[in-house]
Amino acid sequence: MTPIEPRRRIEFVLGDITKETVDAIVNAANSGLRGGGGVDGAIHRAGGPEIMEECRRIGHCDPGDAVITGAGRLPARFVIHAVGPVWKGGRNDEELLLISCHEQALELAREHGCLTVAFPAISTGAYGYPPELAAPIALRAVIEALERLPMIEKVRFVFVDENLLEIYREALAHLKA
Repeated sequence: MTPIEPRRRIEFVLGDITKETVDAIVNAANSGLRGGGGVDGAIHRAGGPEIMEECRRIGHCDPGDAVITGAGRLPARFVIHAVGPVWKGGRNDEELLLISCHEQALELAREHGCLTVAFPAISTGAYGYPPELAAPIALRAVIEALERLPMIEKVRFVFVDENLLEIYREALAHLKA
């Protein structure tokens, strides 16, 4: 069987990541794993207190890294809490940390037998990473990880607004060129 080309295993949708029926959803988490606003808060609210209990036991996750918990009441099996960088102008290893948190999330997915994974646009909300800069970095990291991890069948990026979806769609088109 010929492996599917990595870019064909990536899709974009508008929606609510907490409703995704995939093996794992990725949470744009903070390093204290305490829940918060945006995607992080939505996942903790929809998933219930079991997720927070597991996060408390884990305690901490550095920027650029990821940890995994159960998904509580969510339709996914797992939540992968990936901590992206806070944007500080691009001179504080933000790119390397953004690459790393995507790679670490997919590695955890592989270790736990996940075939399908849904990502938000990590660091582009409250952490202030400009989406036009984050999109090609995140997509390149995912494409390269999928080349190493052929068992992961699909990565879906889930966006809450059309503008962000278009930024990622255009970034993927430029990466293909």
